[in-house]
Amino acid sequence: MITYETIRDNEIVNNYINMGNEVLGVMGYTEHSVAHAGKVANTAADILEILGYSQREKELAKIAGYMHDIGNSVNRVDHAQSGALMAFKILSDMNMDPKEIAMIIAAIGNHDEKTGTAVSPVSAAVIIADKTDVRRNRVRNRHQNSFDIHDRVNYAAVASKLTVNAKDKTIQLDIELDDEICSVMDYFEIFLERMLMCRRAAELLGCSFKMRANGNKIL
Repeated sequence: MITYETIRDNEIVNNYINMGNEVLGVMGYTEHSVAHAGKVANTAADILEILGYSQREKELAKIAGYMHDIGNSVNRVDHAQSGALMAFKILSDMNMDPKEIAMIIAAIGNHDEKTGTAVSPVSAAVIIADKTDVRRNRVRNRHQNSFDIHDRVNYAAVASKLTVNAKDKTIQLDIELDDEICSVMDYFEIFLERMLMCRRAAELLGCSFKMRANGNKIL
C-alpha cells in the first residue's frame, strides 16, 4: 500500500516540486517548496482526523496535499490539471489502487480557485490547507520597496492559525496582519476568491468556515 512517506521520499516527486518552485520563483511568486507541500499535507490530514474521517482518507489527503503543486514544473497556468495528470502517471507506475489514484488526482485537479472546487472530503481538506497557508516567510522578495500587492499581503501575515472544531462544526482561520504593511481590505482584494473556495470546501465537510483578521470577524 502506498503511504505518505513513500511519496514524501520519492525523488521524482521532489524533483517536480523543486522545479515548480524554481519556475514560480523566476515569475516572482511566493515559495512553493517542499516546505509548503509538507505543511499542506499535514494540515489536510489534521482536518480530516479532527472531523472523524478514516485513516486511509487522511493518508490520501496527505499524498494529494504533498503532490498538489507538481504541475507548476510545467506552467503556472492550468497547473492543477497538469499536476493531476503527472500524479496519475507517477502513482500508476507505483501500482497504486486506481480508486485511490482517482481520489488523489481529483483533489489535485480541483485545488486551484480559478478552475476547481471541492469534490470530496480529501479535496476539501487539501483546498483549505493550501489556501490558508499564508505566512511571511513564503515571500522571496526581500526588498519591501519593490513589493507588489501579493508580496505585501503575505509579508504582512505575522501569524496565522487554523482551528477545526468538530463539536461546533466550524473551521476558523485567525490571521494577524501588520496593518502598516497591508490592510484587511488589501488582503481581501487578493484572497477573497480563495476564502470563498474555503467556505465551499468547509460546507462539503459539513462545517462552516469562519475568518478573523486582527481579532475582527470577516467571514
